[in-house]
Amino acid sequence: MLRGPITASDFKGQFSGHETFPLRHLWLRKAFDAVETGAPRTIFSSPESIVTFGVGKNMALAIRHWALACGVIEERETRVGATELGQSLFGGERPWDPFMEKPATAWLVQWQIAGDPKMTTTWYWAFNHLVAQTFDHEALSTSILQYARARQWSRIAEKTVTRDVECFIRSYVPRVDKAAGEDALEPVLAELGLIRPVAGRLYEFRRGPKPSLPDGVFAYALNAFWNRHAPSAATLSVEAIAYEPGSPGRVFKLDENSIVERLTAMEEVTRGRVVWSDTAGVRQVLRVKPVTNPLALLASAYRVENEKRRAA
Repeated sequence: MLRGPITASDFKGQFSGHETFPLRHLWLRKAFDAVETGAPRTIFSSPESIVTFGVGKNMALAIRHWALACGVIEERETRVGATELGQSLFGGERPWDPFMEKPATAWLVQWQIAGDPKMTTTWYWAFNHLVAQTFDHEALSTSILQYARARQWSRIAEKTVTRDVECFIRSYVPRVDKAAGEDALEPVLAELGLIRPVAGRLYEFRRGPKPSLPDGVFAYALNAFWNRHAPSAATLSVEAIAYEPGSPGRVFKLDENSIVERLTAMEEVTRGRVVWSDTAGVRQVLRVKPVTNPLALLASAYRVENEKRRAA
């Protein structure tokens, strides 16, 4: 039986909004720059959007979709503005990653998109509910459509899901044919190596340790998952962190050993708020103090990356 946010009675899947364009580098920065001081919600759809963003109208709409899905901007009634996360990444005198050059940002994007089904249901479904290690376009589309029909989600057309699945795959496995033109530019998520082509239209998830995933991003994801999955619980098991829908283990495709290794570092990363425990064979983490500022966990990821660059 399925579990997680996708099973909520009031949840309705979303399979459009990106105009079939995978998220590209600098798109989030473009969205942030355009709305940092506030802007009308029509900024992405007005005729002037072509000039504002330097892309076609459909791409401007795709920029809006991805910026909202990643939590960089937010809509407030008739206005749209930057979020605190967007300000941290791209704004102020010392932005974390103004040009989206650091691995932490790509991993953060993966968490925002595949860890929450609200705007990117196919991404969430594929990483959290697709059982098989290998899959093709048809298998992924069919599994989504079967669930959508079972839940009686309205206005979910087969063609829409098929296009969404195509965009999902190209987000991780970009096209390489010359005819692809601008579509051949590497999407943000492709650098993570989470999905690889096997043969023809067959693909495979790559599960295992992720050396480029910073502990700070993992800690941020762990805290967010904890708050969604069991907000009042004082402990969280390794099994939940590894296998529950919406967990860091699922979204980042981490194996159990890699998760345990990261959990043992959480006390230092969270400054004693989350600690590792392995007593009588029960492997779990304990939340000793609440994480009152989750962005501080992300800040530690960028601080560590900066220190590594200076030492190199």
